[in-house]
Amino acid sequence: MQEKMRTIGYLCPSCRKKVIRDRSAFALAASGAVVSCACEQSSLTIDAGEQRFRLSVPCGVCGGEHSAEIDATQLLEGKGIGLACPQTGLLCCFIGEAYEVERELDRLSLAAEKEQETDSELFVDSVIMHEVLSELHEIASRPHGISCACGSEKYSMKVRPTCVDLICSDCGARLRIDAATDEDLDRLCCHWTLKLGGAG
Repeated sequence: MQEKMRTIGYLCPSCRKKVIRDRSAFALAASGAVVSCACEQSSLTIDAGEQRFRLSVPCGVCGGEHSAEIDATQLLEGKGIGLACPQTGLLCCFIGEAYEVERELDRLSLAAEKEQETDSELFVDSVIMHEVLSELHEIASRPHGISCACGSEKYSMKVRPTCVDLICSDCGARLRIDAATDEDLDRLCCHWTLKLGGAG
């Protein structure tokens, strides 16, 4: 039987390159992992516990290092889990299925480049962001267009470089709308309404 693999990815704060490595789920559960960049200036460490993993992640967005504890099931199962930079809200590492990790790292690389620029451009793709915001306005104008699983239709919106977060004003539930690629816009346009806090 083929051994189950998990892909680990982060953006090196030193050389700015994507670091993506595969490790077996069995090895991760037994002893954790150390994933280092080829430039030898950064390493991501995963320490294994009985039910939880402790991560130390070099952040390619803010240049710092972030720590987190993650439930073992979340790290070893499913499509993947990300750790966000507390300063910017952008994901600084992702662990999961290879395709998901590569997609998130591509997104992170674009966002990190934009964070480093000194011009006034705030978004990875300002045209896509404008179209996404317009589509969200259109959805919101429909009856019960944007609502929460708690029953509220009051929400706030936080616009980030690669996405828009919709946040329920009553219970705090969130829904993240990606807004960096044509695929993101197409996915949003498939929705007649949006629900915060629901499954999926």
